[in-house]
Amino acid sequence: MASKEHRRDRGTPGAPGRREVPAARPFGYNRSVAGRGKAKGKGVRVVVRGRVQGIGFREATVRRAAALGVFGWVRNGDDGTLLVHAEGAEEAVDALVEWLGEGPRGAAVAEVEVEKGKVEGHEQFAIRGIAAGVFVVQEHQATAHHWDLRLEVDGVMRSWAVPKGPSMDPAQKRLAVQVEDHEKSHNDFEGRAGEGGVIVWDRGTYEQGGRVAWPEALERGHAVFVLHGEKLEGGFALQRTRPGEKPQWLLIKRKDDAARPGSDVVAEAPRSVVSGRTLADVVAGD
Repeated sequence: MASKEHRRDRGTPGAPGRREVPAARPFGYNRSVAGRGKAKGKGVRVVVRGRVQGIGFREATVRRAAALGVFGWVRNGDDGTLLVHAEGAEEAVDALVEWLGEGPRGAAVAEVEVEKGKVEGHEQFAIRGIAAGVFVVQEHQATAHHWDLRLEVDGVMRSWAVPKGPSMDPAQKRLAVQVEDHEKSHNDFEGRAGEGGVIVWDRGTYEQGGRVAWPEALERGHAVFVLHGEKLEGGFALQRTRPGEKPQWLLIKRKDDAARPGSDVVAEAPRSVVSGRTLADVVAGD
């Protein structure tokens, strides 16, 4: 990320190295900017401090960005801040930054810090940090031993069979074969299945991410998401490598704070998060 562009601090107007962000203009002023389509010109990362959480600031930011034709994301920071990535036409991005200096009704913005950021090619402006649904990974002994990764999308569980299981090591790209969707009721199944068996190896919630809105991201063949499980944490990506009746994908751990290079999570943590049994225990009837 490049150097900081400016910082706004209500408590120290005119302080060296800072400039005041003008008050937001009337909501309708941006009509000449909106609707121009996504521009490639400018990207910024913004940190908004003050009373900015729990008052609908994220939702209001999405609406304002949509009106301006700006793309990117907004999320609540763990330290009480509001974090924004914005990209698009320079005039539109600047207008959104101006608006962030005031925020919606109920906000009390103390400071806005802006840094230059990459134009990443987002095709939406979305709220990050909110669960998009549930996920489950079921270890399954059938004709072949594999792990089933299932993500809730539009009320059903999109499913991929992962022969070697998921990895927390970004260097390990796992083959994931797309299989039929499953009902959410199947998420809790654990027990014998024919000559084999199933355990709930991991489960939790997840966030949809990336530059393209879901489920379109899946249809295009590149989907980014963040898992909040008992074993799997952080960012992952699914990249389709071969279309067809059973499309082939790669499941890849993204390089983030949760990544564990050199690890083998399926060997290190083989037990069910529900019963504590291993798949071998279930198959044996224990």
